[in-house]
Amino acid sequence: MNCYSLLEHTLQNILHSINPLEEDWSMRFQLIHELRAVVESIEILRGATVEPFGSFVSNLFTRWGDLDISIELPNGSHISAAGKKYKLSLLGDVLKALRAKGGCRKLQFITNARVPILKFQGNYNISCDISINNLSGQMKSKILYWINMIDGRFRDMVLLVKEWAKAHNINDSKTGTLNSYSLSLLVVFHFQTCVPAILPPLKEIYPGSMVDDLTGVRASAEKFIEETCAMNINRLMSNKSRAINRSYLSELFISFIAKFCDISSRASAQGISPFTGQWEDIVSNMRWLPKTYTIFVEDPFEQPLNSARGVSTKQLTRIEEAFRSTHFMLCSSNQNENEIISTLVKPHVSKFVARTSGNQNNYSRNGLRPQLQAQRAIKPPFQAHHQRQAQRAIHPPLRAQHQPQAQRPINPPLQAHQLQDKRMNRNQNSTAQGPTQAIRVQTQTVWRPKSDR
Repeated sequence: MNCYSLLEHTLQNILHSINPLEEDWSMRFQLIHELRAVVESIEILRGATVEPFGSFVSNLFTRWGDLDISIELPNGSHISAAGKKYKLSLLGDVLKALRAKGGCRKLQFITNARVPILKFQGNYNISCDISINNLSGQMKSKILYWINMIDGRFRDMVLLVKEWAKAHNINDSKTGTLNSYSLSLLVVFHFQTCVPAILPPLKEIYPGSMVDDLTGVRASAEKFIEETCAMNINRLMSNKSRAINRSYLSELFISFIAKFCDISSRASAQGISPFTGQWEDIVSNMRWLPKTYTIFVEDPFEQPLNSARGVSTKQLTRIEEAFRSTHFMLCSSNQNENEIISTLVKPHVSKFVARTSGNQNNYSRNGLRPQLQAQRAIKPPFQAHHQRQAQRAIHPPLRAQHQPQAQRPINPPLQAHQLQDKRMNRNQNSTAQGPTQAIRVQTQTVWRPKSDR
């Protein structure tokens, strides 16, 4: 078994180990349900909604992933605006309510961040970050979810890259390294710049700064963004003339690591722009001047915001070293499976990863190729598994309930405030249909390599 074959098999085993199980979805829905009850108990927050976003909504979370929550303040049909001082006051009220409720651990109120956050660890050992009026975060999460629909290898790569970054301690903005959002954007950029490209420049999905368009009536603003993205993604997926990238996941992972082996030196002169899908010279990009950051990874949905603004000079050197050492190990002729696993995941994750057993010939580069990820992307919960991804259009998610089942669009997995948890309802009285509705549990079928089926 050569290096690519062994790595391919190992990556698939890691994915099988880190993909969320049904109970992981259920626990997060239950936590959202409990938070909704806490918010409704606070007089000043009556009428506010509790809405998840981040990796949970974009379906880019693992079994151990955090949960991001936005408390959206009532403002009629219009998008609510609140100053930082007011947000801090409201989060302080939530903090008091959580303490009074009990059961929350590691409570931490981060007041000096650009977006104030209340962090805690609730039941089920799930870490949760609460912010106020983070509609932009919700919309970014939805767009990343739709990008999953273009090619399922994107989701697999994001999960693997985040686990790898955690294993090397370079996935923590508080310590001056990369946050999970910027890591996801690095994967987007890699998919844009590999040959042939898997993803287009994101300006071809949404041509403007999405956050700037979140004004006025919320339903209208969301509908415009959703329909724009849907139209452009459908056009891309229906383009039969575009070149198809048929790379193994292992090939994509190694080329991702190789691409950023010189990231420290390159970042001094160039920035990463998923919006344009290319490296940009900082001196010629007026949006990024004056240069005040160690590395620039532009947020394609909120330009010219730098998603990696917290990375320090010292830690960027460590980040580059992580890329270099990993690339050396993955290209070594005497690598072994245990070494690969210990390089790609933390020890507490590695114990869940199955080691090689049985027939490995399915991963021979001269034998059967694994089924292309573009044809076996992890489907949204309500899609028939026999449907091929390239044959179904991505539609705006919020109009789903008004369309016949046969025309039901692909929805973001969590519009939790609109859904009911059927299993929870079986254990609750029918009178529990008031403002605090339960949330529907959506499960995800986990793809496994043929040798594990």
